[in-house]
Amino acid sequence: MTSRLASRFSAPLPHVFSRAALASLLALGGCGYYSSRVAHKGQLVVLGMTNEDLQACIGVPDKMQTINKHVQIYQYTRGTNIPATNDSTLIPLQTLVNLTQTTLGGAGATCVASIRLVDGRVTDMHYSGDNDQMIGSDGVCSTIVKGCLNTPVASGHNVSSNIFGPVSAFHAPDISQYTKQQKMVLPKEPTEPDTQPAGPAPTTQPTAP
Repeated sequence: MTSRLASRFSAPLPHVFSRAALASLLALGGCGYYSSRVAHKGQLVVLGMTNEDLQACIGVPDKMQTINKHVQIYQYTRGTNIPATNDSTLIPLQTLVNLTQTTLGGAGATCVASIRLVDGRVTDMHYSGDNDQMIGSDGVCSTIVKGCLNTPVASGHNVSSNIFGPVSAFHAPDISQYTKQQKMVLPKEPTEPDTQPAGPAPTTQPTAP
């Protein structure tokens, strides 16, 4: 009787540990999936946002470049801390995480967001850097835009969180298609050089003989 009970409780233990390790890995990947959707949703939320509202929900830019009197580029750099887990004699979780990241990628820790403003309004935002997590793309960049999503500003707008669109975890949104569907009109960068028209040629009064 005792041996039978022992076998019933001891046999499933490896399965319990393997399931726990798998659940931990899926949780890590799930966080990457959600963060990627947040980052890509933020690229749509900021469209048309004023300079004042942008800085209110994201913060003062780390770098700012004035291209001309109409166009400015704001740059934000954010990082994230990747927690380390300790291996144990039963579940070598950190080893599993390291192997998964080596195979699938997703150990990104830094995001650089470049935002273009034309006449004081956001027209597009692009991500760069080592910013991918285990599942999805640009997941680290969610730390930049989450303030605009959690505390909406007046010039922002709602973007659907529907799993079928317009946001994907695996690629950046198509801004031109989205603005066309939403009938949004964004300011356009002037194509002509910003020059003042020439005034009339100076005239001289004839002198008396």
